[in-house]
Amino acid sequence: MNDGTERRIIDVRASILAEGAREGEALRRRLAARGVLAVDVMGSPGSGKTTLIEALAAALGARLRLAVIEADLESRVDTDRLEASGIRAVQLRTGGFCHLDAAMLESGLEALGLGADSRGAAPLDLVLVENVGNLICTAQADCGAHANLALLSVPEGDDKPLKYPVMFAAADFVAVSKADWLGREPFDLEAFRARVRVLNPAVPVHAVSARAGTGIAELAAWIEERRGRMRRGDWKGPGRKG
Repeated sequence: MNDGTERRIIDVRASILAEGAREGEALRRRLAARGVLAVDVMGSPGSGKTTLIEALAAALGARLRLAVIEADLESRVDTDRLEASGIRAVQLRTGGFCHLDAAMLESGLEALGLGADSRGAAPLDLVLVENVGNLICTAQADCGAHANLALLSVPEGDDKPLKYPVMFAAADFVAVSKADWLGREPFDLEAFRARVRVLNPAVPVHAVSARAGTGIAELAAWIEERRGRMRRGDWKGPGRKG
């Protein structure tokens, strides 16, 4: 029965995402002011995120001071692996959360000397953030990075933009990892590019193989170009084209 009482529906999810976006933007501004670029590396478990980060560290390490923030539900497996390769890394254990947000990333930045209270010249030029492995939640939450790097490995199949459109729509660079598997798996690279471009017309899509070295130079150049843009004041945030 309608008793005249006003009924309201409160979209809690929209409110949470909006607050996360505000926190992410504040973190981006603070890092940009110190000349530090943060890149969110997202992809499924086993897509090759850690291996790609190792290759990028080798390609960029002579020119940029970089560190990695590793996010996992549990364990230090990937962090131990990076440290064994001589890469500075900080572990974030999310304890069941399927993504990072700005507050979580902030705790990792503090361990790297980039916390809100830190002063003086920044100790780093680049922070690569290996987000929790999945193709859904990580693309929906703003962790405060300046750019989104989305990975999809060849064995996962070329249909994933149809199944997980948010990830590819939010990407600033799409890397088809494990490209040395092309020809051994039924992955149609051109069909994949076409599906991504429907969602994100201008995004770069490149095949990469960390083990073979394919595409690593192009991806490293993209990161350096993004840092140059940020230092010139152009840091629109992830997924914001132009």
